Amino acid sequence: MAVSRVSFGITMITTLIFSIILPAVHAQSMAPAPAPSNDGTSIDLGIAYVLMLVALVLTYLIHPLDASSYSLF
Repeated sequence: MAVSRVSFGITMITTLIFSIILPAVHAQSMAPAPAPSNDGTSIDLGIAYVLMLVALVLTYLIHPLDASSYSLF
């Protein structure tokens, strides 16, 4: 009976030590955060294109009204 109690105690201590140490052995460091896929330049470029298109449309809408007061021929 004493042998089985000592054997059981050694088994429990060994199991406890391994249950504490083994997860630390297999632990991996956290991966770094991924780089941002959009830094805002594409949004700024899209806004710039829209503003240029608005300016172009306004220019061609206003220009014929301006040119109609002049006689070209």
